[in-house]
Amino acid sequence: MNVNAIIDRYKRQRSRQQLRSSCKGEYAFVGVGGHSTANLYPILDYLHVPLKYICCNTPEKVPLIERKWRGVHATTALCDVLSDKDIKGVFVSASPSAHFGIAKQVLECGKSLFVEKPPCLSSGELIQLIQEERAGTSPVIMVGMQKRHAPATRLLAGRLRKDRPRTYNLRYLTGLYPEGDELSDLFIHPLDYVTCLFGKAELKGCESLREHGGLTLQLLLRHKDVCGLLELSTAYSWTNAHESLTVNTRKGVYELIQMENLRFSLKQGQVWGIPLEKVFRRNTVTEFLFSRNNFVPTTLNNQLYTQGYFNEIESFVEAVEKNSPLKQPAGFSTMADTYELIDCIRERI
Repeated sequence: MNVNAIIDRYKRQRSRQQLRSSCKGEYAFVGVGGHSTANLYPILDYLHVPLKYICCNTPEKVPLIERKWRGVHATTALCDVLSDKDIKGVFVSASPSAHFGIAKQVLECGKSLFVEKPPCLSSGELIQLIQEERAGTSPVIMVGMQKRHAPATRLLAGRLRKDRPRTYNLRYLTGLYPEGDELSDLFIHPLDYVTCLFGKAELKGCESLREHGGLTLQLLLRHKDVCGLLELSTAYSWTNAHESLTVNTRKGVYELIQMENLRFSLKQGQVWGIPLEKVFRRNTVTEFLFSRNNFVPTTLNNQLYTQGYFNEIESFVEAVEKNSPLKQPAGFSTMADTYELIDCIRERI
């Protein structure tokens, strides 16, 4: 068999595999905001997830939705969606203040639920959702913290389990956010990320500055065996928004930038407390573990994939279709440490 025949056979097998991938159940989506239409709906379309309903709270949007999404029934009545026995799962991405009430209704109807962050606005509401979750009426529950599912996160988490992290530094810098609550809407991402990587955190220090509409937090966190410094701010710029994480471990230093570049620099070691790099001239060994390829426009090189949106939705749909638990727990109970940390920060600012 020549090379061309092997390539052709591989392409035909890949094509057949993509065509076989289809959903048997029907789904509903609550919300048609900018985040949903830009980030979530395109993934559902790519995965061929059949939406039977799109629910919104504005009657004027109903004909526009049905014109844009052919074959989808648009409605403002959530009860109609939840009473439909054919609906296996519901995606919720509405305004943050509405998430708790909608999620509670979905859980009470026993349907699988995907809810965008924040799932609720307080620890009290989270406790109620956890109680509903433990009742076991809904087969699959996922909170949309997409950074947990990013490919760079999976690589980093696997390496940190072996390399014993000691300290880290995280920066999460954006522009002004007048339309909502910075802590629950924006800063929940980095706070959840560090609890996901390093475990439950204790707030050891907190300095806050609110100026010209922007909020800046300087935090000192203590995990079980790790200390971290965080700068979270909406006093910078959306055009040049920046997110980075540096983790110092026993073997070396990890640097993660924008969820798109992950590298590891090996330490050169020491003898009797003397750093070898001061004695011997050696090149620093840097290993590039992950980087988004902007040249090849494939799924794996799309920002929706590298940021974690694709993996989280694919995992949710796969679990619903197979009526099986998520491979990586992502329900309300996994958010408990994050909300406890947010409460501690609120008390200090």
